Amino acid sequence: MERMRSLFLLIFLAISFQATAQLDLSYYLPQNVSYNPSIPTPKEVIGHEVGEWHITHDKLVYYMKALAAASDRMSIQEIGTTHEGRQQVIVTVSHPNNLANIDKLRSDHVWLTYPNEADKFDVEKMPVVIYMGHSIHGNEPSGANASLLTAYYLAAAQGPAIDNALRNSVILLDPAYNPDGLTRFSTWANMHKGKVVNTDPSDREYSEVWPGGRTNHYWFDLNRDWLPVQQPESRNRITQYHLWKPNILTDHHEMGTNSTFFFQPGVPERTHPITPKENQELTAKIGEFHAAALDSIGSLYFTAEGYDDFYYGKGSTFPDINGGVGILFEQASSRGHAQESANGVLRFPFTIKNQFNTALSTWRAAISMRVELLEYQRDFYKKALKAADDDATKAYIFKAEKDPARAYHLADILNEQEIDFYKPSRKLSFNEEEYLPENSYIVPLKQRNYRIIKGMFEKRTEFQDSLFYDISGWTYPLAFNLEYHEMSSRDYSRSQLGDKIEDLRFPQGQVYGGQSNYAYVFEWHGYYAPRAAYKLLESGIRIKVATSKFTGPGDREFDRGTILVPVANQSLTERELFQQMLEISQTDALNIYALNSGLTAGVTLGSNSFEALKKPEIALIVEGGSSYDAGEVWHLLDTRMNMPVTKLPYDRLGRNDIDRYNTIIISGGLNLSKGQLENLKSWVQKGNTLIGTTSAVSWMARNGLSPLKMIEMESLDAAEVPYDMISNHQRAQYIPGGVYMSKLELSHPMAFGYYREELPTFRRGNVMVLPADEMYANPGLYTEKPLLSGWINKPNLDTLANSSTIRVNALGGGKVVSLVDNPNFRAFWFGTNKLMMNAIFFGPIINRSAAK
Repeated sequence: MERMRSLFLLIFLAISFQATAQLDLSYYLPQNVSYNPSIPTPKEVIGHEVGEWHITHDKLVYYMKALAAASDRMSIQEIGTTHEGRQQVIVTVSHPNNLANIDKLRSDHVWLTYPNEADKFDVEKMPVVIYMGHSIHGNEPSGANASLLTAYYLAAAQGPAIDNALRNSVILLDPAYNPDGLTRFSTWANMHKGKVVNTDPSDREYSEVWPGGRTNHYWFDLNRDWLPVQQPESRNRITQYHLWKPNILTDHHEMGTNSTFFFQPGVPERTHPITPKENQELTAKIGEFHAAALDSIGSLYFTAEGYDDFYYGKGSTFPDINGGVGILFEQASSRGHAQESANGVLRFPFTIKNQFNTALSTWRAAISMRVELLEYQRDFYKKALKAADDDATKAYIFKAEKDPARAYHLADILNEQEIDFYKPSRKLSFNEEEYLPENSYIVPLKQRNYRIIKGMFEKRTEFQDSLFYDISGWTYPLAFNLEYHEMSSRDYSRSQLGDKIEDLRFPQGQVYGGQSNYAYVFEWHGYYAPRAAYKLLESGIRIKVATSKFTGPGDREFDRGTILVPVANQSLTERELFQQMLEISQTDALNIYALNSGLTAGVTLGSNSFEALKKPEIALIVEGGSSYDAGEVWHLLDTRMNMPVTKLPYDRLGRNDIDRYNTIIISGGLNLSKGQLENLKSWVQKGNTLIGTTSAVSWMARNGLSPLKMIEMESLDAAEVPYDMISNHQRAQYIPGGVYMSKLELSHPMAFGYYREELPTFRRGNVMVLPADEMYANPGLYTEKPLLSGWINKPNLDTLANSSTIRVNALGGGKVVSLVDNPNFRAFWFGTNKLMMNAIFFGPIINRSAAK
């Protein structure tokens, strides 16, 4: 028997080796067409067969350029660069006659999205537009590698059917949504490949080091950034998307090794209600083409199970509010070159083959359904106007009265998403708030992008299904903590619309009072006030922060958190300091006030109510905890606040060289030795500040860094849940991500810069903290009824009410700041970023008696 097993193993290995050794294009390509020999194959350009090695991004782009140079069916353009300077390219594919007239074809196609113009165009004579996108997660590489085959096929395949398909379609091929992540992963996979491929899942090839190749340079999941567009890769792609408004967008992903292949639609009950029913019907109809393609090569698959079409920030859902159809493909991942799985040895070439075949089935579906898809797109925008007419809300108006930069950044997202918005024509008042032409924006709903506006601004707390692949609430004016109002028909008229914003510009402040020989002050309300403060400290300028309100000339009241910059005894001359203040006012959107006397009302400028600030020296703990959360901190400090941060591996916490930092930030639980933990405690006790967010909060409490008590959650009864629903039942007890109202103690340094007690926060996960008995140890609490938007089960909601969102405790001479929620969520939660900055700048000055 043992000899028989050995024989079978030898035969299997021989077949496997033979399959790998004989890998060539015939393994992938349909044989019912001929191929133009003048078109270079991938191997002729990149030096290896597709699937033999993981394609590197430079070779991928090189091949696309070679194809464009060789084929009259293709053109290529650079649409931008990534954080690491890699090219993002789009390959446009169509019949040569179409390419010669491509600008008009694009223009005509986009006119279909303008309801008042759409009927002037005959969809029977228009090509369908398909956006084929690959590997937005860099360590899901079969998509990007399949793009080599798709591009070759589109350039080289010949015959009447191919010619007809090219005449009736325009394909926008994006070979790699995430060049930086793909490069990181391909390097990892290739550097661990042996001459004999090892299929053991325990091999290092299949376990990337932290943070892995999934994310971009700042460790962001780009497949959550289609709507907020906070990363350059997303902005470049969305600009291209809106230039064309494609009818179908494909989004090629990977999933667990032991799975098979998935294509949309997802679970029907998990579709966002704004998405038209016809969209899901079209998605299912396209799915029939995918099923036929996979059946033809014997591949297993599933559909309408798992995944969803809810969050509009994902690539497969974003088209659903833009008149198109998004298609998610999920291929079981080999995570390297070949790996044992529940379905046998899963080889990289096989994963590529499935992705390639469904790219072609998408093309076939698009050609077959061309007129239907174009008619749907035209009608989608007509129906959007009708839906706007039927909507009780007619417009949204918003502002950030004391922080124009924050309101600007929301307007900037609207601009990127081609949403029309205006200045008010006059002063408007709602709920005791005044909205002025110089500080406010109005977004009317009756416009072609009605559904995008609703997707960004609505609050939703009722759902057909309680399970979400991603978050359940993301209301943008709440994310930005703006003063805003939903304008009903009683509130709104077209006469309230002033000038349409065509040239959105970053706001600039000014220095009131000119050059001073005594002091300058600016309030902490501005989003970029921390950037200004750091800039001054970095320049060697001494600054202080006001812990009490005071009144200056002209009875102007200055809030707590105001920064004081004395003129005397500085390293700069009076003139040089004035020039720096002038520059800061313009670059950081701050109004700065020159004071010529310290005799201010309330407290005087020499009072002990002004605390000296030290320059933050920050370490961010990495290689432990959440890479997403850590990346969001890094991105905030590096790209917005222009503050350096050391990315410190957690195993260095046992060394004394952490004394060079006065601030350490932790974004999740760590696996520290007793010595490392004691060294971290000792560091805090010396007078430094430790900041923890989300799961790091409970970790700090468990390890004696804070006295916080976690709230134990009650499990929902599963006695009557069917066996096959146990997993879903457990998931329903988790808070999937939504918007909740908290209340700040505005006199507390952790709340400096906020001018309203109410602060909407983003929360996901079940970490909940009991409030302290002492009032000032709770600078932030959830309200009695905290839910604003999103789903949460009632037991969790009841428990969340009145629990802590922020806690500060003393540890020796230092402070530990616990931020229960993530204040930096996906870079678009501008409203709570200041909590992180306050912990960094003001943690050290918090009174010990208020830090319990």
